[in-house]
Amino acid sequence: MRTAKISRKTSETDIQMKLTLDGTGSSDISTGIGFFDHMLTSFARHGNFDLTIAARGDLMVDEHHLIEDTGIVLGQAIAKAVGDKAGIARFGEARIPMDEAMADVVLDLGGRSYLVLDAEFEAPQVGEFNTQMVGHFFESLAENAKMNLHAMVYGENDHHKIEALFKAFAYALRRAVVVEGSDVKSTKGVL
Repeated sequence: MRTAKISRKTSETDIQMKLTLDGTGSSDISTGIGFFDHMLTSFARHGNFDLTIAARGDLMVDEHHLIEDTGIVLGQAIAKAVGDKAGIARFGEARIPMDEAMADVVLDLGGRSYLVLDAEFEAPQVGEFNTQMVGHFFESLAENAKMNLHAMVYGENDHHKIEALFKAFAYALRRAVVVEGSDVKSTKGVL
């Protein structure tokens, strides 16, 4: 089982996470931010990952620290669960529609982190989720997973656009972590 358990406790947040890459899509998510829980549940379901998150943070300030730190921990969990990356496909891509919205995600688990995100949101919030945090979440995740992540989305409804992004990310990651052999996919021999 490719599983990782990560704990992160700061003066701002306390996050406990368990991720299983070879799962069934089951999840138990509690961050205190309803829309964020919905996105993380969708990520687990569509990626066929088992994901448990118990996260508390200084939501009386705002949701920034909790969303950022959840991205950090999820990135660390992905990196730990793939281990030395021997045999994995390494690259993944997905194009996912949701009504009028469409998201395109391409990623590489090659060991170098970089985020390119082409997304604009009309509303400042979806529920209690600040739309500015979409980019920051994926930036924190990509950096800690050592993942090159390119994502774009268009549409009219911010809920649809963000959900399409999370689902496309799930499908792209699922494809990247598939075990196809035993060798590391790199001319260097290491990722």
